[in-house]
Amino acid sequence: MEEATLIRAQLYNPDNDTVTGGKELITAWQAKAGGILWLDISGEPKPDEAEFLDETFGLDALAISDAQRKRHPPKLEAFDTTTFILLKVPDTDSTELHFSTAQLAIFIGDGYMITRRSGNSPDTDALFRQAARDARVFQDDAAGLALRLCRRISDRYIKLLLTLEPRLDEIENVIMENPDDKLLAELLSYKTELKKFRRLFLYHQQIFQELKSGSFPAFRDTSQHVIIDVFEQLERASSLAGLYHELTTDLIDGYISVASHNLNQIMKILTVVMSIFIPLTFIAGIYGMNFQNMPELQSKSGYFIALGVMLSIAVILVLLFRRIRWL
Repeated sequence: MEEATLIRAQLYNPDNDTVTGGKELITAWQAKAGGILWLDISGEPKPDEAEFLDETFGLDALAISDAQRKRHPPKLEAFDTTTFILLKVPDTDSTELHFSTAQLAIFIGDGYMITRRSGNSPDTDALFRQAARDARVFQDDAAGLALRLCRRISDRYIKLLLTLEPRLDEIENVIMENPDDKLLAELLSYKTELKKFRRLFLYHQQIFQELKSGSFPAFRDTSQHVIIDVFEQLERASSLAGLYHELTTDLIDGYISVASHNLNQIMKILTVVMSIFIPLTFIAGIYGMNFQNMPELQSKSGYFIALGVMLSIAVILVLLFRRIRWL
């Protein structure tokens, strides 16, 4: 059968031994009872991938179709012997909030876990490497392995969110000193990202709320404390996303208020300048006219009188504006 872009596997044996390889480990897993198989598939789906998963593991055709799609809302489904979990996961090792997500499908059955990724999943890769080094990763059965992966993903989301708090504090200080359009653009991008991730966390919360409230294939009662732990982490992530969304909105409002205040100050200065020069321009305009019968034009001291009047008006207006604290 034609290989997908990447199919890798790990087989945990009851004698506490872990073997890493490819699809050939499926045969070894089927031949030896008590083992746990992790099959990880990524890349563009091949036409015969669905047939292979159906024939080998008896997975539902619609669930396989959902797993192969690049975009699908997170979901949880239970079948006769399999639990299907569909998540959105960070697709890079970035430590910043700006990143895209990949779809991660997890099939948990009796003695096996299958992960199907639409893109990169650093958390899946990290757990795969850890499992190769430490067989204890498998000791809680396939459901425990899946929950380890889910916990790792939820922890990563929280770490990414927590990196935003110092930046928001920094932006708050800068806004008060020197607001500029780049800060506003950054805040608007954070607001958009946080709104998107808050919605994503609510999807994930609902999945683990159902998982901890019901009975699902391959999950034992001993898994409850881990399920609750993951649910609480997602609840915290959703709460943080909501909190930071509100902080970002407040900072945007603060930026607009500071910018409006600065604009008002500029308009106030322009108003003062115009108020002073309008009467002076009026006087200069009158005596700049070319009529011959203007008596003041014949006065030897008329020029100095006009200047004195103009200076007096300017001084009076300046004192008036200082009194009302516009200057």
